[in-house]
Amino acid sequence: MFSYLQTAGRRRHPGGKLGFTLVELLVVIVVLAVLAAIVLPKFMNSSARSKESALKSDLRLIRNAVSLFQADIGKYPNTLADLAATDKATVKGADGAVVSAADWHGPYLDSVISDPVSGNAFTYDKATGKVTSSAAGNALDGTAYNTW
Repeated sequence: MFSYLQTAGRRRHPGGKLGFTLVELLVVIVVLAVLAAIVLPKFMNSSARSKESALKSDLRLIRNAVSLFQADIGKYPNTLADLAATDKATVKGADGAVVSAADWHGPYLDSVISDPVSGNAFTYDKATGKVTSSAAGNALDGTAYNTW
């Protein structure tokens, strides 16, 4: 019985050697290839998806900080660095004038965040307070990063 269990699924060839047939090996290879073709595409874009998710979250965070700054001061910050400033005397509004210490309730961010997709600073328009991604190209859904 022990010798039967050892040889189950294998064929005895004329030379007395045990082994699998070529057809059995090909079937196993095809099954593995099909499984890989199903599974791999699910993980191929995971890095890009995580960067895009981080970008959306960071944009929401920065835009909220800009809105809070504008609500407190009455004007947009001069730069995004003004959102993370800890010294009230250095914080400037969009017009370049130092803001009133009584109006400023910052810092509005712990630190200045860079764009996770491009690795560069976010694009900021101090006249409108609009913050957009500095990444070139399109996202996985086809929309341009700079329109987010």
